[in-house]
Amino acid sequence: MGIEAEKLKQVMRNWTTGVAIATSYFEGKSHGMTINSFNSVSIDPALVVVTLANNTRTYQLVKLSYEFGVTILSEEQKEISDRFAGKIAESADRFEGVDTFFLQGSIPLLFDGLAWVVCKVIKEINLGHSTLFIAEVLTYEINGGEPLVYHDKEYYQLGNKYG
Repeated sequence: MGIEAEKLKQVMRNWTTGVAIATSYFEGKSHGMTINSFNSVSIDPALVVVTLANNTRTYQLVKLSYEFGVTILSEEQKEISDRFAGKIAESADRFEGVDTFFLQGSIPLLFDGLAWVVCKVIKEINLGHSTLFIAEVLTYEINGGEPLVYHDKEYYQLGNKYG
């Protein structure tokens, strides 16, 4: 039995995730994109993974710099998620009018996120259409709050806690 891409997408839409923005910088150029393929894979050593489509500007900057940042979005940052998901003209500067800061180096991070990490790529795995980057966390900061959640192509806020 072969795997149908559209059916697999429907299956994966049932996996609820947080929402984040991956950003990178190289030689005066910065770019970012909305991601939900971001995960911690080890605490010691501190490693995360992110998967980026190979045809994106963010991917190109990560390939050149071998560094990226991640802003984990709060429930109040839906518009930021849409902006960095490309719901504005591709030629537009996604950072225009967005408050940013730097934890380390020149990688822009977005204010008002729940937390931030700056990472250095230690391994990449080309998956054809996309690339999985395994990266060491160089620095981080925690702000806290409630997350923006994504499920079946829609944004949500968390409900009540169990227990």
